[in-house]
Amino acid sequence: MLDSLVTPRTPPSSDLESVDLILRLMELLARSRESRGVSDIARELGISKPRAYRHLRALVQRGYALQDQRTEGYEIGIRVLALGEAVRERFDVARAIRPVMSPLREKSGLAVTTAALVQGAVTVLDLLEGQTLIEFGIRPGARLDFHASAHGLVALAFGPPALITEVLSQPLKSWTRRTLTDPDAILAEVEQVRRQGWATAIDAVLIGVNALAAPVFDYRGDWRGAIALVGASQFIPQTPPEPLIRLVVEAATEASRRLGWQGA
Repeated sequence: MLDSLVTPRTPPSSDLESVDLILRLMELLARSRESRGVSDIARELGISKPRAYRHLRALVQRGYALQDQRTEGYEIGIRVLALGEAVRERFDVARAIRPVMSPLREKSGLAVTTAALVQGAVTVLDLLEGQTLIEFGIRPGARLDFHASAHGLVALAFGPPALITEVLSQPLKSWTRRTLTDPDAILAEVEQVRRQGWATAIDAVLIGVNALAAPVFDYRGDWRGAIALVGASQFIPQTPPEPLIRLVVEAATEASRRLGWQGA
């Protein structure tokens, strides 16, 4: 009776242990200068040879490990490199924009946000609160609607060409009466953003709130993200004053230069 009330111990083959072993295997292969045999790997990780083999085969099937057909040893796979490059690029753009955020906030007095495309969504990477009395709830990690944010409109204007087709093929949420949901209106707005080099989204999600965003490019001229001012519409009207536009565009240009952009 008492035995039935005791919480059973997690078996050695639990999901958590399997995940931990996979990560340890990848770390081992990544730091090895040459391919490693199954027996060698099993001995170093303190596990059975069959268990090491099963997990190694899973990594090979997913492209995270390779097996040398001549020696039958295992080494890290190219997919890990691709994954690392994707993460590196994401943090590169955040690092490039961060130094220009404080000066932009000091000059404007407004909150500053940065965003980039992460797993198919415009995602806030960083935020500096402004010097006004109103604080905004948006935080790093928040995902923004393409059609209802200045960051999103910049992404549609300067991001991957297929992005706008994908976005317009899906239902578009109407946050307020000012939210753009008509595909033709969105296309027209995106074209305007492309021509002028900046975007706003007044009252798109919350009445009385606006943002002013400009794109950031890398050394290839590819769009990598955006920097934006966020504030009440009394500070960022539908047509922002030229000095405010210039501040944001200059900040975005400086961030682009940090990524090697050589454009005008």
